[in-house]
Amino acid sequence: MDGIHVGSAGWSVPKAHASAFPPDGSSLERYAQVFDCVEINSSFYRPHRPATWRRWADSVPAHFRFAAKMPKAISHECRLRDCDEAVAAFLEQVGELRGKLGWLLLQLPPSLAFDSSVALPFFEQLRRRYTGALACEPRHPSWFRAGVDRALRQLHVARVAADPARVPRAALPGGDRSRVYLRLHGSPRMYYDAYAPQVLERVAERLRRAPEGWCIFDNTTLGHATGNALLLKRMLEAEA
Repeated sequence: MDGIHVGSAGWSVPKAHASAFPPDGSSLERYAQVFDCVEINSSFYRPHRPATWRRWADSVPAHFRFAAKMPKAISHECRLRDCDEAVAAFLEQVGELRGKLGWLLLQLPPSLAFDSSVALPFFEQLRRRYTGALACEPRHPSWFRAGVDRALRQLHVARVAADPARVPRAALPGGDRSRVYLRLHGSPRMYYDAYAPQVLERVAERLRRAPEGWCIFDNTTLGHATGNALLLKRMLEAEA
């Protein structure tokens, strides 16, 4: 399992899988005794107080890592333009995670086409402020061209491999491939449906080939993210 991290978007523990987790502690404390990473999606919708970020960091073991989703004010409202203050404020917030920040995740709206005069200065400025792992999940087809992939790689930005994929290349990692970030949203119904074991076997094989791989399940609506993450973790541990 070295270099492989499996978790879900959020750390709620569904009743159907409660027996797989310790009975005591907060939801995050219980979750972090089973998984070694989690994606914070609430930061996309609203800021959190510094004390909240510190409490989260203090609730998990030393090896545990968070991926923090960048605010929609940056990605959807500013659309990567004139957002220096929002970026600075967010980086100050996530700094409270200290060494337990694993990734920043930037999810872009489906309507946001690649514009080199906007996207590249945004990432260049972000990279001057933040040198850690950075993943981008674009959803407009214009982002999945070879030239864009080269630009992201030069800026050390990993392009998320997503399922369902809006275009075929969206299913594959892109940009900086030294770290791979998989986001599995549920298929065929996004956020609702579970993945079959044979699909998870293919995911496990992809993670084994990656230098460093994260797999986050986002099919949380009916609690399938937890079940899928538990099964994938067992598959990887059995192989190890």
